[in-house]
Amino acid sequence: MMNSAGKHRKRATIGIASVLGVAAIAAAMFAVSTPDGQAAESCQGLDTALRNNLNFIAGQQAKPDALSEARIGNRQAVVDLIQQRRQTAGCTEDVRADGGKQQQDKAADEAEKAAEKDAGMDDAMAGEDEAAMREDAAAGQKDAAGGGEVVCQGSTVTLSGEGGAPAASSGEFPEGTKLKVTNLDNDKSTTVEVTGTSGSCALLNNAAFEQVREPGKFLIRRATIERVG
Repeated sequence: MMNSAGKHRKRATIGIASVLGVAAIAAAMFAVSTPDGQAAESCQGLDTALRNNLNFIAGQQAKPDALSEARIGNRQAVVDLIQQRRQTAGCTEDVRADGGKQQQDKAADEAEKAAEKDAGMDDAMAGEDEAAMREDAAAGQKDAAGGGEVVCQGSTVTLSGEGGAPAASSGEFPEGTKLKVTNLDNDKSTTVEVTGTSGSCALLNNAAFEQVREPGKFLIRRATIERVG
């Protein structure tokens, strides 16, 4: 008899909880006055009530007990009622349980980090590709110029004003070194021996510069300098 009475009391408790839950929701729905004097439900109140019930359901699902299924069923009925009233009131907010929002934010953060990682890998690969292209260009210059060692990349070449047979002075190589200088603007080249010291990678004397210069110019901006001996 006692067990039977206890079961009846549990059912009654759940039923009362459902009624109290609906009553609580109704109390939470704030009303505002419209111009024609009719009452309109506040979306803010409806959204708050909906979120509270969704939080309750999420909590029961996370830590269920013997009565969780009945509680969830009651609260889901309340949620359905609130959703109907929100639709009538024109509420458009995407209301979720707080836990659901946290999961959504976490997923968004993880997606953003993954995108940043991918971007970093793309930048690294682009850097490797650029380095490979520079190496290929240098190799191409080396092959085109006759197989010498390309040195002083990016250096400009000018003339020293000294006379005599074609020769060069250098601050990079000792006397006796043979350098091949190619003017990339006209594809003219000359091979000269370093006979003196200067502050440039390769400074050509008048005779050597005449062999590779463009008319009227006293500076070679685009040049390949190779060590050939």
